[in-house]
Amino acid sequence: MGDAVSAVYVEAAAQDRVAELPLAHLSIELGHLYMEDYIAGPARLRETFEQVAPWVRTAMAVCRAGVAPRTPRISTCFLVDDYFTRPDVAGRLARSDLPWSPRAVIPQLRLAAEQAGLTIDYLARESACAVASGVPLASLVQAQLVPDPAPGASGVGEAEHEAGWLTNGTREQGRDLRPPTAESGWRSNGASSPAVDVAEAMRSGASWRGPSENSAGNHSVFVDVELWRDEADGRLWSCAFLAAVWHLLRLGMLRDRGAIVAEPQLWEGELPEDWADLPPVIRLRPEAAHFSAYRTFSVLGGRFMPVEQAVRTILSQVAVERAVTAQVQARAKREQLTLPAEVIDRIEYAFTGSRWR
Repeated sequence: MGDAVSAVYVEAAAQDRVAELPLAHLSIELGHLYMEDYIAGPARLRETFEQVAPWVRTAMAVCRAGVAPRTPRISTCFLVDDYFTRPDVAGRLARSDLPWSPRAVIPQLRLAAEQAGLTIDYLARESACAVASGVPLASLVQAQLVPDPAPGASGVGEAEHEAGWLTNGTREQGRDLRPPTAESGWRSNGASSPAVDVAEAMRSGASWRGPSENSAGNHSVFVDVELWRDEADGRLWSCAFLAAVWHLLRLGMLRDRGAIVAEPQLWEGELPEDWADLPPVIRLRPEAAHFSAYRTFSVLGGRFMPVEQAVRTILSQVAVERAVTAQVQARAKREQLTLPAEVIDRIEYAFTGSRWR
Protein backbone atom coordinates (compact mmCIF):
# COMPACT_ATOMS: atom_id res chain seq x y z
CA MET A 1 0.00 0.00 0.00
CA GLY A 2 3.02 2.28 -0.21
CA ASP A 3 3.33 5.34 -2.41
CA ALA A 4 7.09 5.67 -2.31
CA VAL A 5 8.71 9.01 -3.09
CA SER A 6 11.68 8.46 -5.34
CA ALA A 7 14.90 9.43 -3.60
CA VAL A 8 17.41 11.57 -5.48
CA TYR A 9 20.98 11.31 -4.21
CA VAL A 10 23.13 14.40 -4.36
CA GLU A 11 26.70 15.17 -3.39
CA ALA A 12 26.22 17.51 -0.42
CA ALA A 13 29.83 17.44 0.81
CA ALA A 14 33.06 15.72 -0.03
CA GLN A 15 32.08 12.44 1.60
CA ASP A 16 28.41 12.97 2.44
CA ARG A 17 25.62 11.50 0.36
CA VAL A 18 22.10 12.16 1.62
CA ALA A 19 18.77 11.40 0.02
CA GLU A 20 16.98 14.55 -1.10
CA LEU A 21 13.37 15.00 -0.02
CA PRO A 22 10.77 16.74 -2.17
CA LEU A 23 9.47 19.69 -0.18
CA ALA A 24 6.22 21.62 -0.07
CA HIS A 25 6.29 25.33 0.68
CA LEU A 26 4.26 24.96 3.88
CA SER A 27 3.16 22.14 6.19
CA ILE A 28 0.11 23.00 8.30
CA GLU A 29 -0.59 20.96 11.43
CA LEU A 30 -4.34 20.91 12.05
CA GLY A 31 -4.07 19.90 15.67
CA HIS A 32 -3.03 17.46 18.33
CA LEU A 33 -5.62 16.04 20.70
CA TYR A 34 -5.59 14.20 23.98
CA MET A 35 -7.52 11.06 24.84
CA GLU A 36 -10.29 13.03 26.55
CA ASP A 37 -11.00 14.86 23.29
CA TYR A 38 -11.71 11.59 21.50
CA ILE A 39 -13.77 10.32 24.42
CA ALA A 40 -15.87 13.52 24.23
CA GLY A 41 -17.05 12.42 20.80
CA PRO A 42 -17.68 13.89 17.32
CA ALA A 43 -19.01 17.21 18.58
CA ARG A 44 -15.70 17.98 20.33
CA LEU A 45 -13.76 17.04 17.23
CA ARG A 46 -15.94 19.22 15.02
CA GLU A 47 -15.60 22.18 17.39
CA THR A 48 -11.82 21.76 17.41
CA PHE A 49 -11.56 21.92 13.63
CA GLU A 50 -13.95 24.88 13.50
CA GLN A 51 -11.52 26.75 15.77
CA VAL A 52 -8.62 25.75 13.55
CA ALA A 53 -10.16 26.62 10.16
CA PRO A 54 -9.74 30.46 10.21
CA TRP A 55 -6.07 30.17 11.13
CA VAL A 56 -5.49 27.62 8.37
CA ARG A 57 -7.05 29.91 5.78
CA THR A 58 -4.86 32.78 6.96
CA ALA A 59 -1.68 30.67 6.83
CA MET A 60 -2.54 29.53 3.31
CA ALA A 61 -3.13 33.13 2.19
CA VAL A 62 0.21 34.25 3.64
CA CYS A 63 1.98 31.38 1.88
CA ARG A 64 0.30 32.19 -1.46
CA ALA A 65 1.42 35.80 -1.20
CA GLY A 66 4.93 34.77 -0.26
CA VAL A 67 5.52 32.47 -3.25
CA ALA A 68 3.46 34.37 -5.87
CA PRO A 69 3.29 34.19 -8.82
CA ARG A 70 4.22 30.54 -8.35
CA THR A 71 1.59 28.02 -7.29
CA PRO A 72 1.95 27.29 -3.57
CA ARG A 73 2.55 23.74 -2.40
CA ILE A 74 0.70 23.36 0.91
CA SER A 75 -0.02 20.17 2.80
CA THR A 76 -1.89 19.51 6.04
CA CYS A 77 -1.15 16.95 8.72
CA PHE A 78 -2.47 15.65 12.02
CA LEU A 79 -0.58 13.91 14.83
CA VAL A 80 -2.33 11.12 16.74
CA ASP A 81 -1.07 10.26 20.22
CA ASP A 82 -0.57 6.51 20.17
CA TYR A 83 2.48 6.81 22.44
CA PHE A 84 1.28 8.12 25.81
CA THR A 85 -2.07 6.36 25.35
CA ARG A 86 -0.46 2.95 24.95
CA PRO A 87 -1.80 0.40 27.46
CA ASP A 88 1.63 0.13 29.09
CA VAL A 89 1.77 3.92 29.60
CA ALA A 90 -1.84 4.88 30.32
CA GLY A 91 -3.97 2.03 31.61
CA ARG A 92 -7.16 3.77 30.52
CA LEU A 93 -7.19 1.76 27.33
CA ALA A 94 -8.24 -1.30 29.28
CA ARG A 95 -11.79 0.04 28.93
CA SER A 96 -13.43 -1.94 26.15
CA ASP A 97 -15.85 0.90 25.34
CA LEU A 98 -13.06 3.30 24.34
CA PRO A 99 -13.16 3.83 20.53
CA TRP A 100 -9.43 4.09 20.01
CA SER A 101 -8.55 2.00 16.96
CA PRO A 102 -7.48 3.63 13.67
CA ARG A 103 -10.64 2.17 12.16
CA ALA A 104 -12.71 4.19 14.64
CA VAL A 105 -10.66 7.37 15.03
CA ILE A 106 -9.41 8.25 11.53
CA PRO A 107 -12.84 8.40 9.82
CA GLN A 108 -14.11 10.59 12.68
CA LEU A 109 -11.18 12.95 12.30
CA ARG A 110 -11.58 13.23 8.52
CA LEU A 111 -15.31 13.81 8.77
CA ALA A 112 -14.95 16.49 11.46
CA ALA A 113 -12.29 18.25 9.39
CA GLU A 114 -14.46 18.15 6.26
CA GLN A 115 -17.39 19.61 8.17
CA ALA A 116 -15.14 22.57 9.02
CA GLY A 117 -14.02 22.95 5.39
CA LEU A 118 -10.62 21.31 5.94
CA THR A 119 -8.87 18.24 4.60
CA ILE A 120 -6.24 16.07 6.31
CA ASP A 121 -3.51 15.11 3.86
CA TYR A 122 -1.25 13.18 6.22
CA LEU A 123 -1.76 11.45 9.53
CA ALA A 124 1.21 10.53 11.72
CA ARG A 125 1.58 8.36 14.81
CA GLU A 126 3.35 10.02 17.73
CA SER A 127 5.03 6.73 18.62
CA ALA A 128 6.82 6.97 15.27
CA CYS A 129 8.64 10.04 16.59
CA ALA A 130 10.34 7.62 18.98
CA VAL A 131 10.89 4.71 16.57
CA ALA A 132 9.75 4.65 12.93
CA SER A 133 9.96 1.35 11.06
CA GLY A 134 12.84 0.24 13.26
CA VAL A 135 14.72 3.56 13.02
CA PRO A 136 15.17 5.19 16.48
CA LEU A 137 14.33 8.76 15.49
CA ALA A 138 14.36 10.12 19.04
CA SER A 139 17.81 8.65 19.62
CA LEU A 140 19.00 10.18 16.33
CA VAL A 141 17.93 13.61 17.55
CA GLN A 142 19.41 13.00 20.99
CA ALA A 143 22.76 12.34 19.31
CA GLN A 144 22.52 15.77 17.64
CA LEU A 145 22.10 17.70 20.91
CA VAL A 146 24.86 20.18 21.62
CA PRO A 147 25.51 22.35 24.70
CA ASP A 148 24.19 25.91 24.78
CA PRO A 149 26.99 27.72 26.63
CA ALA A 150 26.43 30.99 28.40
CA PRO A 151 28.03 34.12 26.87
CA GLY A 152 31.77 34.02 27.55
CA ALA A 153 31.77 30.40 28.68
CA SER A 154 34.59 28.16 27.45
CA GLY A 155 32.46 25.01 27.40
CA VAL A 156 35.16 23.15 29.33
CA GLY A 157 33.61 20.57 31.61
CA GLU A 158 30.19 20.86 29.95
CA ALA A 159 28.49 17.49 30.49
CA GLU A 160 24.82 18.43 30.42
CA HIS A 161 24.44 17.38 26.79
CA GLU A 162 24.93 13.81 28.02
CA ALA A 163 22.18 13.80 30.64
CA GLY A 164 18.46 13.96 29.74
CA TRP A 165 17.32 17.40 30.93
CA LEU A 166 17.88 20.45 28.79
CA THR A 167 18.22 24.16 29.57
CA ASN A 168 18.60 27.41 27.63
CA GLY A 169 21.77 28.39 29.49
CA THR A 170 24.46 27.34 31.91
CA ARG A 171 24.72 27.10 35.67
CA GLU A 172 25.94 29.65 38.17
CA GLN A 173 28.94 28.85 40.32
CA GLY A 174 28.13 26.54 43.18
CA ARG A 175 27.80 22.86 43.87
CA ASP A 176 25.49 21.57 41.12
CA LEU A 177 23.80 18.35 42.15
CA ARG A 178 22.40 17.51 38.72
CA PRO A 179 24.04 14.59 36.89
CA PRO A 180 24.83 14.91 33.17
CA THR A 181 21.95 14.82 30.68
CA ALA A 182 22.55 11.23 29.61
CA GLU A 183 21.82 10.21 33.20
CA SER A 184 19.15 12.70 34.26
CA GLY A 185 17.18 13.29 31.05
CA TRP A 186 17.01 17.08 31.56
CA ARG A 187 18.32 20.18 29.76
CA SER A 188 17.59 23.88 30.28
CA ASN A 189 17.95 27.23 28.53
CA GLY A 190 20.08 29.03 31.09
CA ALA A 191 21.75 28.97 34.47
CA SER A 192 19.77 27.72 37.44
CA SER A 193 20.30 28.95 40.97
CA PRO A 194 23.43 27.43 42.53
CA ALA A 195 22.81 24.31 44.59
CA VAL A 196 24.71 24.62 47.87
CA ASP A 197 24.21 23.27 51.36
CA VAL A 198 22.54 25.63 53.82
CA ALA A 199 25.53 25.30 56.18
CA GLU A 200 27.94 26.12 53.35
CA ALA A 201 25.93 29.20 52.40
CA MET A 202 25.89 30.42 56.02
CA ARG A 203 29.66 30.00 56.37
CA SER A 204 30.42 31.87 53.15
CA GLY A 205 27.73 34.50 53.50
CA ALA A 206 26.51 33.61 50.00
CA SER A 207 23.28 35.22 48.87
CA TRP A 208 20.64 33.64 46.66
CA ARG A 209 20.88 34.18 42.94
CA GLY A 210 18.10 33.57 40.50
CA PRO A 211 18.48 31.50 37.34
CA SER A 212 19.55 33.23 34.14
CA GLU A 213 18.73 32.58 30.49
CA ASN A 214 21.34 32.49 27.77
CA SER A 215 20.75 35.21 25.15
CA ALA A 216 18.22 36.87 27.44
CA GLY A 217 16.74 40.29 26.75
CA ASN A 218 16.07 42.59 29.67
CA HIS A 219 14.92 39.70 31.82
CA SER A 220 15.45 35.96 31.81
CA VAL A 221 12.88 33.30 30.99
CA PHE A 222 14.55 30.22 32.37
CA VAL A 223 13.34 26.87 30.99
CA ASP A 224 14.21 23.42 32.30
CA VAL A 225 13.06 20.63 29.99
CA GLU A 226 12.71 16.91 30.70
CA LEU A 227 13.73 15.00 27.59
CA TRP A 228 13.09 11.49 28.80
CA ARG A 229 12.59 9.29 31.84
CA ASP A 230 14.12 5.85 32.16
CA GLU A 231 11.67 3.36 33.64
CA ALA A 232 11.77 -0.33 34.43
CA ASP A 233 10.44 -1.30 30.99
CA GLY A 234 12.56 1.17 29.02
CA ARG A 235 12.94 4.83 28.15
CA LEU A 236 9.84 7.04 28.05
CA TRP A 237 10.49 10.06 25.83
CA SER A 238 8.83 13.31 26.87
CA CYS A 239 6.04 14.95 24.88
CA ALA A 240 8.30 17.94 24.18
CA PHE A 241 11.13 15.79 22.84
CA LEU A 242 8.81 13.80 20.56
CA ALA A 243 7.29 17.08 19.34
CA ALA A 244 10.80 18.31 18.50
CA VAL A 245 11.32 15.17 16.40
CA TRP A 246 7.92 15.83 14.78
CA HIS A 247 8.95 19.35 13.71
CA LEU A 248 12.24 18.09 12.28
CA LEU A 249 10.36 15.45 10.28
CA ARG A 250 7.98 18.05 8.89
CA LEU A 251 10.91 20.28 7.93
CA GLY A 252 12.67 17.40 6.17
CA MET A 253 15.74 17.69 8.42
CA LEU A 254 16.15 14.08 9.59
CA ARG A 255 18.12 11.29 7.89
CA ASP A 256 19.39 7.92 9.04
CA ARG A 257 22.90 7.50 7.59
CA GLY A 258 21.76 9.58 4.63
CA ALA A 259 18.49 7.71 4.07
CA ILE A 260 14.96 9.13 4.27
CA VAL A 261 13.10 8.28 7.48
CA ALA A 262 9.37 7.91 8.18
CA GLU A 263 8.56 8.20 4.50
CA PRO A 264 4.79 8.75 4.04
CA GLN A 265 2.89 5.80 2.62
CA LEU A 266 -0.36 6.04 0.71
CA TRP A 267 -3.06 4.11 2.54
CA GLU A 268 -6.03 2.78 0.65
CA GLY A 269 -8.61 0.27 1.79
CA GLU A 270 -9.74 -0.82 5.22
CA LEU A 271 -7.99 0.61 8.25
CA PRO A 272 -6.52 -1.74 10.88
CA GLU A 273 -7.62 -2.15 14.50
CA ASP A 274 -4.11 -1.58 15.87
CA TRP A 275 -2.14 1.65 15.42
CA ALA A 276 1.08 -0.32 15.21
CA ASP A 277 -0.18 -1.86 11.95
CA LEU A 278 -0.06 1.56 10.26
CA PRO A 279 3.08 3.09 8.72
CA PRO A 280 4.62 5.94 10.74
CA VAL A 281 3.05 8.52 8.42
CA ILE A 282 0.14 7.73 6.12
CA ARG A 283 -0.89 9.74 3.09
CA LEU A 284 -4.66 10.06 3.03
CA ARG A 285 -4.98 12.01 -0.24
CA PRO A 286 -3.01 10.88 -3.31
CA GLU A 287 -3.06 14.41 -4.76
CA ALA A 288 -1.67 16.04 -1.60
CA ALA A 289 1.45 18.21 -1.73
CA HIS A 290 4.58 16.78 -0.15
CA PHE A 291 4.58 16.03 3.56
CA SER A 292 7.84 17.80 4.45
CA ALA A 293 8.09 21.51 3.78
CA TYR A 294 10.39 24.51 3.97
CA ARG A 295 8.26 26.01 6.73
CA THR A 296 5.68 24.73 9.19
CA PHE A 297 2.61 26.23 10.81
CA SER A 298 0.81 24.54 13.71
CA VAL A 299 -2.60 25.41 15.09
CA LEU A 300 -2.71 24.13 18.66
CA GLY A 301 -4.73 24.60 21.80
CA GLY A 302 -3.35 27.00 24.38
CA ARG A 303 -2.51 24.05 26.64
CA PHE A 304 0.38 23.26 24.27
CA MET A 305 2.18 26.58 24.75
CA PRO A 306 4.51 25.27 27.52
CA VAL A 307 5.27 22.18 25.44
CA GLU A 308 6.17 24.24 22.38
CA GLN A 309 8.35 26.55 24.45
CA ALA A 310 10.20 23.43 25.54
CA VAL A 311 10.34 22.27 21.91
CA ARG A 312 12.00 25.52 20.87
CA THR A 313 14.52 25.16 23.69
CA ILE A 314 15.35 21.66 22.44
CA LEU A 315 15.58 22.63 18.77
CA SER A 316 17.83 25.58 19.57
CA GLN A 317 20.33 23.01 20.82
CA VAL A 318 20.04 20.47 18.00
CA ALA A 319 22.85 20.53 15.43
CA VAL A 320 21.21 19.17 12.27
CA GLU A 321 23.60 17.30 9.99
CA ARG A 322 25.47 19.85 7.89
CA ALA A 323 24.92 17.90 4.69
CA VAL A 324 21.14 17.97 5.22
CA THR A 325 21.16 21.66 6.14
CA ALA A 326 23.19 22.53 3.06
CA GLN A 327 20.96 20.43 0.84
CA VAL A 328 17.73 22.09 1.99
CA GLN A 329 19.25 25.57 1.71
CA ALA A 330 20.50 24.80 -1.82
CA ARG A 331 17.07 23.52 -2.82
CA ALA A 332 15.42 26.69 -1.50
CA LYS A 333 17.93 28.83 -3.40
CA ARG A 334 17.10 27.00 -6.63
CA GLU A 335 13.47 27.92 -6.04
CA GLN A 336 14.47 31.52 -5.26
CA LEU A 337 13.18 31.20 -1.69
CA THR A 338 14.75 32.82 1.34
CA LEU A 339 15.02 30.31 4.15
CA PRO A 340 16.06 31.26 7.71
CA ALA A 341 19.35 29.72 8.78
CA GLU A 342 17.94 28.57 12.14
CA VAL A 343 15.43 25.72 12.15
CA ILE A 344 13.26 27.29 14.87
CA ASP A 345 12.77 30.37 12.67
CA ARG A 346 10.99 28.19 10.09
CA ILE A 347 8.32 27.19 12.62
CA GLU A 348 5.21 29.28 13.32
CA TYR A 349 2.14 28.74 15.50
CA ALA A 350 -1.35 29.87 16.33
CA PHE A 351 -2.60 28.96 19.80
CA THR A 352 -6.36 28.83 20.18
CA GLY A 353 -8.55 29.15 23.25
CA SER A 354 -12.28 28.87 23.87
CA ARG A 355 -14.61 30.01 21.10
CA TRP A 356 -16.59 33.22 21.11
CA ARG A 357 -20.26 32.36 21.40
